[in-house]
Amino acid sequence: MTQTDQAGEAGRHGGIQVIARAGAIMRALGDNPQGLSLAAIAQIVDLPRSTVQRIITALEAEYLVETLGPVGGFRLGPALGQLISQTQTDIITLLKPYMLELSEQLDESVCVSTLVGNKAYVVDRVVAERELRVVFPIGIKAPAYATASGKALLAALSDEWMQPLLPDPLPIVTPCTPDRITLLEQLGQIAEGTVAEEHGELIEGLSSFAITLETYLGRYSIAVVGPTARLVTRREPFQQALHSCKQSVERAIGRRASHTS
Repeated sequence: MTQTDQAGEAGRHGGIQVIARAGAIMRALGDNPQGLSLAAIAQIVDLPRSTVQRIITALEAEYLVETLGPVGGFRLGPALGQLISQTQTDIITLLKPYMLELSEQLDESVCVSTLVGNKAYVVDRVVAERELRVVFPIGIKAPAYATASGKALLAALSDEWMQPLLPDPLPIVTPCTPDRITLLEQLGQIAEGTVAEEHGELIEGLSSFAITLETYLGRYSIAVVGPTARLVTRREPFQQALHSCKQSVERAIGRRASHTS
């Protein structure tokens, strides 16, 4: 390798490292919406304060980070919210027909979520028109490990990205909330193609099934949500419907659907 090639390789490696460090800083700020000082950020991401300062300055110039004013510190900036809003508007428009079809087919509520930190964030929903139904607000954030949507999204991450998102031990939400060992076993099965599910882990009496959607606008999950007593008796048709929905969505707005059993 020539000196020029070596310099080019070093430059590319340095660029990747800067992006990775910027990502770590933004995740730290995302987990702390009240804001963090430079010293606190440096401690969380395990980088020198001077390095954090340089990256923060660059992010601030792009409005991805903003100062907290006289009180000091930093938080995520308005540009990030604008990008998320634009993406979500597009994904909602594109996925709505599939959500309506899935809800009508199964006669249950359906939601689309994304991962925000260690929370499953509901981007859009379709509420089933029946007497006993599940109604939940758009924008709700729930612990990812206690929802089928969150489990599906966590299972799609590499171990390097997933492990920091899982507290040890996992906070108990209901008596059905899994412990960390059980959750990791579930995530391994989901990663191999099993549909994610949860039964009373977030709210007692409520169950959900979910699967990931790999689209050109990012990774999302689509879930069927309903009363546990009704959903547990229909596991197989729900799983089949979600696999079919995934294949339809990814043929239309994503990459080629992977083989599922």
